[in-house]
Amino acid sequence: MTYTPLITTAQLQALQAQGQPLMVFDCSFDLAQPAAGRQQYLQAHIPGAVFADLDQALSAKHGLPDRNGNVAVEQSGKPASGGRHPLPSRERFATWLSSVGFANGMQAVVYDRNGANYCGRLWWMLKWAGHDAVAVLDGGLQHWQAAGLPVAQGEEPNRFQSNFELHPPLRTLSTAADVLRDLGQPAVQTVIDARAPARYRGEVEPLDPVAGHIPGALNRPFTTNIAADGRFKPKDLLRAEFDELLQGRDPASVVHQCGSGVSALPNLIAMEVAGYAPTRLFAGSWSEWCSDTSRPVERG
Repeated sequence: MTYTPLITTAQLQALQAQGQPLMVFDCSFDLAQPAAGRQQYLQAHIPGAVFADLDQALSAKHGLPDRNGNVAVEQSGKPASGGRHPLPSRERFATWLSSVGFANGMQAVVYDRNGANYCGRLWWMLKWAGHDAVAVLDGGLQHWQAAGLPVAQGEEPNRFQSNFELHPPLRTLSTAADVLRDLGQPAVQTVIDARAPARYRGEVEPLDPVAGHIPGALNRPFTTNIAADGRFKPKDLLRAEFDELLQGRDPASVVHQCGSGVSALPNLIAMEVAGYAPTRLFAGSWSEWCSDTSRPVERG
């Protein structure tokens, strides 16, 4: 059985007990303290879990420009998106998956300590790599521990390298050019911005050089998807909330964005939990959009 988009702690326990081909990934992170995620992992993680660092494994290297301002990287190393957390190429991502021993026949389970804010990145990237069997552990590490389940400390033993093979993408990546082309055409494109309301309105901007939002974008903070118990809200409630947000717009037109393409993903996953067909991700998000002063910006 393939689990997606979510898996419960009981279902993960059952997979472990059955000895099913499985790999668990801990994606804990802290934007303000990038090293904190690994420290949290070393202090406590689901036994056997592999640590997936947002900066090191799930983002491309920005690189250092030479004296002419050029960044010299191999074709396979060129980022697949812009922004503060550019996507690595699918080939570079497959190399990392192979290095940690993940194989095509495995079920992937991803989690964090951050309301699915960071593990959603790995969930989406695996779909983008053509791997369907990936699920977010609903409630994250907190729910696992609340159930009285064991945790491990320190590093896990290295695994034998595998040969993960890419398949056609199962999710769609939108570029800044795509978003710009379809701007102002609500029948074709509906941008949903996952940032906090004050950032969306342009009242504050702690990370990027320009405040505001993509013209016409709707605002749904990513935290809206999570219930008080730390799990995703029920399917019917999520469906009702997204229907209210879209106001009759075609769900298939939705493109998700945030600051750097990470916290947009709880919204994208929540739409799938609600029963909508897969929607698109603008991975470069606001940090890429506002880097070009020719692109329009809206405030308020």
